[in-house]
Amino acid sequence: MNMAFRRIAALVFFMLLVLMPLGADAAERIKAPSSWHLTASWYGVIALFTFVLAYLLVVAEEAIHLRKSKPMMVAAAIIWVMVPLAYEAHGNTSLPQAAIRENLLEYVELMLFLLAAMTYINTMQERGVFDVLHAWLVSRGFSLRTIFWITGALAFFISPVADNLTTALLMAAVVMAVARDNPRFVIVACVNIVVAANAGGAFSPFGDITTLMVWQRHKVSFLQFFALFLPAVVNWLVPAIIMSFSVPRGRPRPLTEEVSLRRGGGVVIILFLITITSAVAFHQILHLPPMLGMMAGLGMLKLYGYRISLRERRELANMDGGQENLPVFDIFEQLRRAEWDTLMFFYGVILCVGGLATLGYLTLVSKALYTGLGATVANVTVGLLSSLVDNIPVMYAVLTMQPHMSHGEWLLVTLTAGVGGSLLSVGSAAGVGLMGQARGIYTFFSHLRWTWAIALGYVASILTHLWINSALVYPVTGG
Repeated sequence: MNMAFRRIAALVFFMLLVLMPLGADAAERIKAPSSWHLTASWYGVIALFTFVLAYLLVVAEEAIHLRKSKPMMVAAAIIWVMVPLAYEAHGNTSLPQAAIRENLLEYVELMLFLLAAMTYINTMQERGVFDVLHAWLVSRGFSLRTIFWITGALAFFISPVADNLTTALLMAAVVMAVARDNPRFVIVACVNIVVAANAGGAFSPFGDITTLMVWQRHKVSFLQFFALFLPAVVNWLVPAIIMSFSVPRGRPRPLTEEVSLRRGGGVVIILFLITITSAVAFHQILHLPPMLGMMAGLGMLKLYGYRISLRERRELANMDGGQENLPVFDIFEQLRRAEWDTLMFFYGVILCVGGLATLGYLTLVSKALYTGLGATVANVTVGLLSSLVDNIPVMYAVLTMQPHMSHGEWLLVTLTAGVGGSLLSVGSAAGVGLMGQARGIYTFFSHLRWTWAIALGYVASILTHLWINSALVYPVTGG
């Protein structure tokens, strides 16, 4: 109930930001772009409240068991009925067509990129890559304090190449395997993993969907993301050091697990690294969408998957009986296991936010935030908002507003949107995933007990960025 209340409060705050400028004086209205007038029309009001209603259903996903993509996809359709009707009333029928095509193109690029990445992660899971890492960690006999630091460090360094949810679930599986009967340790370890996974994803284009969006929009180059490395380290280490003092002493009994990679697991890892390199090359050298590099890598994986399946079929054919029940590698099974609900939710978000932008709402919000508060304060606010509302629509709204900011400010909003979700357990996919994996132990309120320490890391990371990247945040012009 508390979680739903906090997210509803965030939506109310968003609506106030949107509606507040509607009371501006008539003279300013006349100078404003024509799309601003559409926000006060019935079409604009219906579109806004459709989005709010859909997002309320997203917030209540756990309570009503309605997948988040469903209301957002319906909302997108309704909003894009309102957009052409609103423009047709003003005699303009061409702009909505151009706007929807631009939104769809952006979605297709991101969707294909994510689909390739998800397929690689699923394949590495199926080939036992993560099982080997898990078995190695739980069989070493480390102390609880060592496990606390190892799982946090691995979450920080794995999430830049794998998504933060997969990374967090992997590390949480280790924690639950070695200390399930020690809830005090499980809580601090899970909080540490969530913070580390979100922080690690903030300094890489591949670490989170929001960083990927920023990179594909050419707001930050590939190499510039690494300017966020030290701020991200600070964001994780400050709360981690504080929480480490509460880690109970002890050394859990080592577990003996014999796990080995399935055929081709090592090659899949190498192909994944080649795929990431090709995506960067397409974007940085050829100035083409990085999605092309990812899809090329997916093609290589499918060809190699064909080789694996041939060898496994040959081996099964040489076995005596029962071979029909044994699985053979199928790359299309890994494609089917992609997070289609997330991909479809992303479709709804991009079209909903794009429709509201076409109607002029984001122009008003941009003026209220970035003109009224200034870029730095606005970007810090975006991070706080992302702890209540999913950071994907928040970041996409900022990108659609296109406020005039320096590269350093774009880095700042990338950082805050990525790590702001750590403030609450419901603020990121990693936190929500771990609440399910450690159900009854790691909860909203157990995480909330450490929000003050996480907030110190949030502030410290922002100050670190403003200090070490001051030349990017406040570039010297002229001279």
